[in-house]
Formats: sequence, C-alpha cells, structure tokens
Amino acid sequence: AGIGLGAFAVVQLRDNPKAQQAVDEIYEAAKDFGAAVADGYREREEELNKPAKRPTTPKKWMKTAEIKRRWLEFFEKKNHTVVPSASLVSQDPTLMFTVAGMVPFIPYMTGLLPAPYERATSVQKCVRTLDIEEVGKTTRHGTFFQMNGNFSFGDYFKKEAISFAWELLTNSVEDGGYGFDKDKLWVTVYKDDEESIQYWLEQTDIPKERIQKRGMADNYWSTGQRGPAGPCSEIYFDRGPAYGIEGGPEADEDRYIEIWNLVFMQYERADGGTKDHFEILGELPKKNIDTGMGLERVAFLLQGVENIYEIDQVKPLIDLVSQLSNKEYGANEQDDVRMRVIADHIRSSLMLMSDGVTPSNEGRGYVLRRLLRRSVRALRLLGIDK
Repeated sequence: AGIGLGAFAVVQLRDNPKAQQAVDEIYEAAKDFGAAVADGYREREEELNKPAKRPTTPKKWMKTAEIKRRWLEFFEKKNHTVVPSASLVSQDPTLMFTVAGMVPFIPYMTGLLPAPYERATSVQKCVRTLDIEEVGKTTRHGTFFQMNGNFSFGDYFKKEAISFAWELLTNSVEDGGYGFDKDKLWVTVYKDDEESIQYWLEQTDIPKERIQKRGMADNYWSTGQRGPAGPCSEIYFDRGPAYGIEGGPEADEDRYIEIWNLVFMQYERADGGTKDHFEILGELPKKNIDTGMGLERVAFLLQGVENIYEIDQVKPLIDLVSQLSNKEYGANEQDDVRMRVIADHIRSSLMLMSDGVTPSNEGRGYVLRRLLRRSVRALRLLGIDK
C-alpha cells in the first residue's frame, strides 16, 4: 500500500523542485504504513484464534488461505493439474487485464493451441474495473479478486462438473469440504438447458423447487467479445430473511449470493451484440468446462462477516485506515464506503504494480493511476492528509 502511495507521489510531484524531499517523506511513511498493516494482520490473526470468540460452527472461521488450499487439493485428487496464477497483464491482445480465471486457457478452448493437460485447476488473480463505482457500496464488488477455477478441455462435461461442485461445497469440513448447508443452496440454469436440470436432480440432493431458469443475460457466459461462450449454471447461497425477500436468486441477489458459476463452454460467439443477445458462430472443437468460484465471496460467507472487505485478507487495511482517521468503522455508512474503497483499491494497485504496471496517462497505467487517485481522495475525505 505504501509503495502505491509513493508511486502516486512520484507521478504527481516529479516537476516540483521539492519532489525528492516529498517522496522521501512518503517513503518513510510508507514503511510505517506497511509495518502498521503487518501489525493489523497479526492482531486480526490473534482475534480469529481466540477460542472464546469462535462460533460453534467451525466453518465460520475458515481463513481465505485455507479455502484456497482445500480447492487445489480437492481438484488435484480429481486428476486436475494445478496451474499457477498467470499475470494480471493478459497475454491476450484484446484484453487489458486478466479479467477471469479462464482467460489464460482461452487458446486451449478455441483449439488455437493443444492443451497440455485434459484437466486443470487454478486460483487466478483478476482485475476488473467495469463496476468501480459499486466498490464499497455492495457486499461483493471489488476491483481485485481471486477466482478458483476447474477446467476440462474435451474431457468431462456437465455431469462431472455438477457432481464435483456439490461434493466440495457440501462435504463436511472434517472431510475436506466447505461444509455449506445443503438446504441454503440454490441453483440457476439457462432457460433451455433441461440436461443440466436433470443432472442436478440426479447427482445432488437439491430439490427441483430450488432450481430456477434464467435468460442469456444471467446464465450464458462469455468475455463479452469473440471467443468461447456457453450456457452456465450458477450456485447461490441463501443468507436468510434478514438480507432480503424470499424467492431465490431471481427475486433478490443481495440475499442470495452467487458463489460458483459452472460454464459449459461449447460455442464460439461473435463480436458485438448485447449481454442478452449476441450471435453464436458455431461449436468449439471440443466441449469444455470452465468454472469459477469467487474466493473472497466464499471467504466472507464462511467467516461469518458481512462483505468481502471484512475478510481476514482485507479487514486489516480497514482497521488501519480507521485508526489513522480516528473514525470507527461501522459508525457512519459514508465513511465505511470510503474505507472499503481504500482497502480494495490499494490492494488492486499493489497487485498491478507487482506484475509490472506503473502509473501513466494511458492504458493499464491509467487504470492504476485512477485507482491510486481514488484511494488518496478517499483518504483525504476521511481527514488523512499526510
């Protein structure tokens, strides 16, 4: 975080005769900032490990790193090759950043390159800024996130993907699963995909009344441009009546949180069109599986907190900003939004810089600069001006 603020200072002050002095001061402050963040993580660790504060359900305190470990271990046992996360700087010339877990695998799905494995799994770091104005205001929008994914390149398809997902989600914590309550899970499918509905009923315990059909805008996935596409089936968790109305995901996506998307990649789409209407060019060489589980989303549900900003990997930043501003998190919604924006944007900025992106006036550098400037603005609005 401190490195990010220092980089911002270099860009803003480079023509000032006193720039070096200012940058030196920010660098020293950055070291203190970093040390404070580390202290925050240690304090959070101690808080999470206090037996007296733990709820009776162990799954409520599953750390983000443990969720990731269980994911990779589960799919490795299912004969998937564990693939390290690719850079946030996408190798696809049509994409500025890696925006989804499947992006590094697009050449294998389209048949452009032969896949070096039939099955793969990864936890891919991603950056998306399309919904940047929603950051801090909702439970689930963030510019940086990690996407758990399992992939098949012409090997298994719908039946196995559905079975794997249900097993990992609902198996007990003691048996290596996430321990989700089966009675709180809902499923959506593409409106014409009767085959998936049949597999859900045959392979899992979910009743038909908790399976909903939706249209192309909700249950047909692509990157938004020419490339792999296909109908999808999404898994939602019901947070309960305190968070919204009854009726499943179709009625309320604040109460019913999407946690896993199973995409049945079997077609190639064209450029153009809209989210709910675009041209299908034909079938891909092979039927592929591309699934994505938002790591931070699952973490906030399993840690019993209210949103992705309060999980163990993000909350220490909020705690530090609260300390520096002398403002209590949770006391004022407007201030809370600012704290969450800072935590999200600084995290994204650090990840982008670690992959070689530097602030500039165009392209990827402009996105980074925007994130840093929004962070500084939010800090100032909280009364932190040095």
